Amino acid sequence: MPEQQIGRVTHYFGNIQVAAIEITDGVLRVGDTIRIKGHTSDFTQTIDSMQIDKKAVQEAVAGQTIGMKVKEHARPHDLVFKVEP
Repeated sequence: MPEQQIGRVTHYFGNIQVAAIEITDGVLRVGDTIRIKGHTSDFTQTIDSMQIDKKAVQEAVAGQTIGMKVKEHARPHDLVFKVEP
């Protein structure tokens, strides 16, 4: 499946398993599948929900930073790819 780089992880909050992701290109929506890849991270998951400034949103565009719960440990500077169906 083709992938498009859409952002990068800026922070990871381990106590609540949430990653802050800066969107650098395109649009990300609830229901999209993403891949987070870094030196020691590499996992794929579907976005169940995301927040901007503690408010639930359905989509985010380039220039925004979202928070989302992740199933594995993500690290700052990990790249985020949108997996195309």
